[in-house]
Amino acid sequence: MPSYDQPDVLDRNLGEILQEIRVAQTGVQILFAFLLSLPFTSGFHSASAPDRAVYLTALLATVGAASMLIAPVAFHRILFRRRRRPDIVRGANRFAIVGLALMVVGVSAAVMFATSFVVGTMGGCVIGAIVLAWFSAWWFGVPFHHLHRRDDHPVTVPVTSSSSLHRPTRHAVAHARSVNPR
Repeated sequence: MPSYDQPDVLDRNLGEILQEIRVAQTGVQILFAFLLSLPFTSGFHSASAPDRAVYLTALLATVGAASMLIAPVAFHRILFRRRRRPDIVRGANRFAIVGLALMVVGVSAAVMFATSFVVGTMGGCVIGAIVLAWFSAWWFGVPFHHLHRRDDHPVTVPVTSSSSLHRPTRHAVAHARSVNPR
């Protein structure tokens, strides 16, 4: 197994997270721009109170997603050059997961809002629920399923610091014990 230098691993992890966020951010920005323009269209005024509530849910979830997907940039800028790379990577990962979850809500609500005008309120609710389930399954269900598979072994990286940030997880400890029983 190749030996990895911790700063190199952290740099690579941060780069990967930021690249993934760039992809998600584009979708959020397009949805956000679309949602911001809707109240200024002539048809929006005919939306019912429940439709407007769904619209507001979509808009606010998209705002939340945008803020969470941009947050790693601010986090990095503030902690830059303070030897806090593990905190930056961990924080960026958490921000990205929350941002993606909010994006699922925003996309689902936007689809529900739009389709309710085409197929009626009940049809819009059904289609919105299907979209919510679809995104949730692929973005969260499948990854979490693989996270908890028994044959999935974490990659261990040599640790050179005594910081609590670098303590092995209980999964890594359990794996190490199963490979090298005492």
